[in-house]
Amino acid sequence: MSIQEDVRALCLAAREAVPSIANTDGEARNRALLAMSAALRARTAEILAANEDDLSRAEENGVPRVMLDRLRLSAERICGIATAMEALCALPDPLARSESWQRPSGLSITRQSVPLGVVAIIYEARPNVTADAAALCIKSGNAVVLRGGKEAIATNRAIVTVLQEAIAGCGIDPNAISLVTSTSRESADALLQMRGLVDALIPRGGKGLIQNCVENAKIPVIETGAGNCHVYVDAAANLDKALRVAVNAKCQRPSVCNAAESLLVHRDIAEAFLPRFAEATRPWQVELRGCPRTCAILPSAKPATEEDYLTEYNDFVMSVLVVDGLDEAIAHINRTGTGHSEAILTEDTAAAARFMQHVDAAAVYHNASTRFTDGGEFGFGAEIGISTQKLHARGPMGLEALTTVKYMVTGDGTVRE
Repeated sequence: MSIQEDVRALCLAAREAVPSIANTDGEARNRALLAMSAALRARTAEILAANEDDLSRAEENGVPRVMLDRLRLSAERICGIATAMEALCALPDPLARSESWQRPSGLSITRQSVPLGVVAIIYEARPNVTADAAALCIKSGNAVVLRGGKEAIATNRAIVTVLQEAIAGCGIDPNAISLVTSTSRESADALLQMRGLVDALIPRGGKGLIQNCVENAKIPVIETGAGNCHVYVDAAANLDKALRVAVNAKCQRPSVCNAAESLLVHRDIAEAFLPRFAEATRPWQVELRGCPRTCAILPSAKPATEEDYLTEYNDFVMSVLVVDGLDEAIAHINRTGTGHSEAILTEDTAAAARFMQHVDAAAVYHNASTRFTDGGEFGFGAEIGISTQKLHARGPMGLEALTTVKYMVTGDGTVRE
């Protein structure tokens, strides 16, 4: 059987599994989540052994250290994944939302939330996505087809096996959680063609992956992830507060999409702030690439190119630009950003309000780190991705983003005149 045929068979099985999850009540789906969580905790050693195999291969293949952090699991991280699954149980059932009204024609109309159906996720070396996506889809009544990167294939296999066995024990078709085991480019391209079997595709990864999906998919794509995020330090910033936030946004976990990639600093405080920022980021050996005014203040900074201001590094590298004012900062962000997460650090509430109104992004922050753009941090339990587009869903995509609506219309022999 060809890879194309394998992927089609997997998606068909997922499609056939939809009724076993979509037609259950909220309590049954919560029981499945609790079973999934318990299974992850019970079989942590098995998952970690598979993860060690992946990490060994990745290190041999020269995967960068910050990307290894994305790939690496620990007992604590698995416990965190399991805890997040349990927290989803406490959230309202996304399929319980409905509203009804009467029309002069005599029709009674009810708008009811329903699952999307089959959701496909293409992602890179982040095995936590495997568990998070599965949990969100089960809670929202969807089947999910997962296609992860080659670096995490052993870990993904282990996680999916554990989760399939858990939901099967709850009477749900195990094909409601499926994994494309081929990590070839051909398998990803095949998944893009599954029109009629897959209802929505969510790519999570770098710019190239997302662009390939958007340009070549024959199924609906929700664009997510690419994060060229900025932090702007305004003239009216509290420099101590700004330093703490800016360092966190860059250094707390640089490999993720909500980490800051670019620092903008108002000219009036650049000489006071930039040396402090360079010193504060020295323990992480952050490489700063700056404009001429930046390099004049920081001789250690490398000259930045235009490409630097467009780049999502996912590493301890940051572009720096000294700007003349708020309007220049806003214009630069709207020109070079990816619509993900942007922050202003200032004590001037009018400047903050203008920034938040005029910056075009899914999440805008005042005196807070961009690292908070996350489904868990927003109270959504987890996220299926962070949408940078504007149709259907934007920002961290929780349970509601995995549903659509159905109109149920009742009459009594009613005809339209």
